[in-house]
Amino acid sequence: MAREFEAVGVVGLGTMGAGIAEVFARNGLRVVGVELNANGLDRARAHLENSTARAQARGKLTEEDAKALLGRIQLSSDLADLADVDLVIEAVPERLELKIAIFAEVDKIVRPDVVLASNTSSLSVTELSVRTGRPSRVVGMHFFNPAPVQQLVELVRTVVTEQDVVDDMAAFARKLGKVPVVIGDRAGFIANALLFGYLNHAAKMFEERYASREDIDAAMRFGCGYPMGPLALLDLIGLDTAYEILMTMYNQSRNITHVPTPVFKQMMTAGLLGRKSGRGFYTYDGPDSSKVVDDAHTPKAGGVAEDQVRKVATVGVVGTGTMATGIVEVLAKAGLDVVLRGRSAGKNQAALNTLKRSLDKAVVRGRLTEEARDEAFGRVHATVNFEDMAECDLVVEAVAEELDVKRAVFGTLDEVCKPGAILASTTSSLPVIECAAATSRPGDVVGLHFFNPAPVMKLVEVVSTISTAPDVAATARSLCATLNKHAVSCGDRAGFIVNALLFPYLNDAVKMLEAHYASADDIDAAMKTGCALPMGPFELLDVVGLDVSLAIEQTLYQEFRLAGYAPAPLLEHLVTAGRLGRKTGQGFRDYSSR
Repeated sequence: MAREFEAVGVVGLGTMGAGIAEVFARNGLRVVGVELNANGLDRARAHLENSTARAQARGKLTEEDAKALLGRIQLSSDLADLADVDLVIEAVPERLELKIAIFAEVDKIVRPDVVLASNTSSLSVTELSVRTGRPSRVVGMHFFNPAPVQQLVELVRTVVTEQDVVDDMAAFARKLGKVPVVIGDRAGFIANALLFGYLNHAAKMFEERYASREDIDAAMRFGCGYPMGPLALLDLIGLDTAYEILMTMYNQSRNITHVPTPVFKQMMTAGLLGRKSGRGFYTYDGPDSSKVVDDAHTPKAGGVAEDQVRKVATVGVVGTGTMATGIVEVLAKAGLDVVLRGRSAGKNQAALNTLKRSLDKAVVRGRLTEEARDEAFGRVHATVNFEDMAECDLVVEAVAEELDVKRAVFGTLDEVCKPGAILASTTSSLPVIECAAATSRPGDVVGLHFFNPAPVMKLVEVVSTISTAPDVAATARSLCATLNKHAVSCGDRAGFIVNALLFPYLNDAVKMLEAHYASADDIDAAMKTGCALPMGPFELLDVVGLDVSLAIEQTLYQEFRLAGYAPAPLLEHLVTAGRLGRKTGQGFRDYSSR
């Protein structure tokens, strides 16, 4: 017979514990909240009152409901008050010895049939369970912050947890309106195991001064649709908390990508812990404030001075594929004259037809007037001759991702384009310097990595090689502003910002599936509901294409030579089998019947 949980104990009433207590009370349960620190008890009471007041102000709770909710929560500083509850969940700070002591004490107080749960995000639930007299009735129940809002709950079973306990806890989580995923006991579980490797890599990128904090965060927000950039998220989590989670993961995995980058320890020593201390990667209005204020590292307003940029009125685009056509549309709508070069008249006509259809759709959706459509289309001139690009101020290469093909294009452009013309590549993974080396003007070569579809995606990565002239990079950023794009600047190395952060995370997800730790559905659910990402890793891989993903991961591994970047064998096997994702009907999921 399934367990019924009517009275629940919560030990530790910090931000997370108080939030969990609120979740239980909102669902009509009697809650005994225990906080051993008297000051902590006052803070918990204030937190609960403020949270319910906010819910009232937003129309999510009536005044009567808010009073009833608070009335269901008994606050105490004595663990003995847990004697008659049906479930106890601890939410004390992430220190193993503290949690062990709490579990050992609670185990003596509650009935033998009571389930004990830990809200740990990274520590071993098995280690906690064996310090009690009921290891088979101990589970992890990891809520995400803020608990009343976030839907995901990771239910962690140990090797001795009884199956009926797992089933009852999953049913209980669903009754609370949560989405439970049941997983085994290993450091980081699903969400943190995938999230913190990505966050650590972003911190390392910042530490190496590869890109600014603003550009790293903007790249992931605009390039991947993430709700927060990685450095802003680290400030929210707390750098000390992130450091402890990474160390716990490394001690278990021995994966070098989990070793906290040195900047964590340096900032912790300096007291720069993130929002809670008022400074972290960013500076805030005060401790616990979410308002970012300017500091010495904030980019100066006003953009690029006019005397630092070259004039760009006519732009050439080499290529007729999806990306090339999208870039042509963006340029033409911004009022620039465009020369489109294709390999044949047929390919040019197909590209023009695609452009016309896209512009017509913009008119139908009310985003463009008929007059503006006709003007934009009239600015585009198609040709099969490179010589017709002789007077272009800037030329964008958007041909296939093959280095020999790109080098040949750049060599030809170098011969026909006027002195001072800027040559740009849209490559997403190849070295831009290789293209520059095919010319006699390496200082005039820059990367302009647009994201697909170019008319929709806001981000452009401006990639400077060791030879790119400062005014060329400045001109590229100025052009992005003209196109209403958000430019981020970075150096010329594999993956630039977005792919270098995104694809190791996707690779880790494949390795997690390969190890049978969790299903693709549970991993996707964990990252979407727990981290508020727009797509789970396997959804995204199937959309991008497994062959494209494998090629990017191979490039990253060849450049950085980190064992953790080596492509997962499962990904290689799926590509070999021709399961490339949505485009072939099969990838990590089967789309043939949909």
